[in-house]
Amino acid sequence: MKLQIFPDAEGLALGAAEFIFETLSKAAAHAGSASIALSGGSTPARTYKELAELSRRRDLDWRHVKVYWGDERCVAADDPQSNFHMARATLLDLISIPRQNLYHMACEDDPETGAWRYEQILRSHFPDQAFPQFDLILLGLGDDGHTASLFPDTQILNERERWVAPVYVPRLDSWRISLTLPAINAASTVAFLVSGEAKASILKETLEASGPPTHPAQKVEAQGELHWLIDESAGRLLEKPHS
Repeated sequence: MKLQIFPDAEGLALGAAEFIFETLSKAAAHAGSASIALSGGSTPARTYKELAELSRRRDLDWRHVKVYWGDERCVAADDPQSNFHMARATLLDLISIPRQNLYHMACEDDPETGAWRYEQILRSHFPDQAFPQFDLILLGLGDDGHTASLFPDTQILNERERWVAPVYVPRLDSWRISLTLPAINAASTVAFLVSGEAKASILKETLEASGPPTHPAQKVEAQGELHWLIDESAGRLLEKPHS
C-alpha cells in the first residue's frame, strides 16, 4: 500500500489528476489502450475537472482509453445523483473521447438485469479472465467504511463469482449496482481518493485498525498496486508511518 498526502483538497485534486493521467498514459503506451473505472463523489468530481484541464495541456489520446464505472445509482443517466451524469459534466464532455468508449452502468429499470448486462459487457472486453483486469479503478471512502457501493452488512460483500452485482442499501432506501470485491481486487492499480476532516476517523480505522477487516474498504486488497491519495485534513489522525 502506498500513501500520498497532499496539503489540501485542491492539492489532492491536482495530484490525483496527474496520477490518473500518468497511469493511463503508461498503460496505453504499453498495451495500445487503457481502461479506467470511475468513482462518484465530490472528491473525484474535483479531480475530474483538473484532469480535463490537464488533458488540454498534455498529450493523452483519449481515443485509446475505455471508461467504465465502479458503481452506479439506479437512476436515469441525466439524474443529478448519477455518477455517469457527474463524470460527463466534470470530465467526459470536456475532452475528446469517442462516445463509444464510454460504458455507462444502466440499472434504472431493473438492478438485477442492469448488473447482468454490465457484466456481459465486461466479459466481452476482458475475455478468458477470471475477473476483469482494469488498468485503474478509482474508489472513495464513505463515513461508514463503504467503497464503491459495497456497504456494510450487504450481501454483495460475500460475492465471489460475479463481476457486477445489484445491492440494496437499506439506510438510503435505494438500489445500486457495483463491481464486486474480486473484480476490484483484480485491477492492476486501485486508487482511493479521500478528502476532508470528516473522513479522518474512518480513514484511521480503515488504515490502522488491527485484527480482521470490519469495513468494506479494508477488504480491498488489490493484486496490483494499491494507492491512497489523501489530503492533510483526512489524514490528521494517522499515527503509523505508511510507505
